[in-house]
Amino acid sequence: MGLRRAARECALQMLYQFDVGKNSEEEILQSFWQMNDHPEKVGDFANYLFEGTLGRLDEIDAVIRKHAENWRLGRMAAVDRNILRLAVFEFLSENRTPETVVINEALEIARKFSTQESALFVNGILDSIKNELTVKRRQNDGKSD
Repeated sequence: MGLRRAARECALQMLYQFDVGKNSEEEILQSFWQMNDHPEKVGDFANYLFEGTLGRLDEIDAVIRKHAENWRLGRMAAVDRNILRLAVFEFLSENRTPETVVINEALEIARKFSTQESALFVNGILDSIKNELTVKRRQNDGKSD
């Protein structure tokens, strides 16, 4: 497994702990890294993803709500909800990982931590978000000419 995949999995586990366990960001960071040993690059990227997602959680959740027709965030499986949050953060961040790579990583993580059906659910929502963001970026690029 690559370092970035490992970091995404760590970030997902921390987001899940924040979402379900209701611990503080600081408590999660401290306890997670006391119990898990990874290379520094994994830790740095995982922390960036975790802290960045939490820092933009309201914005991210609004994007997900818009594209998750007939699904309230609270009704989604916690793992799926946090996979979506993590991927949407990557879509919105300045760290320009191509959206297709982000989606593929999210699907692999969904298959590992959730179910095949969850991967289909996550794929549908992320593809819709990616398409909207692509249109917006093209419109913004056209305005700067």
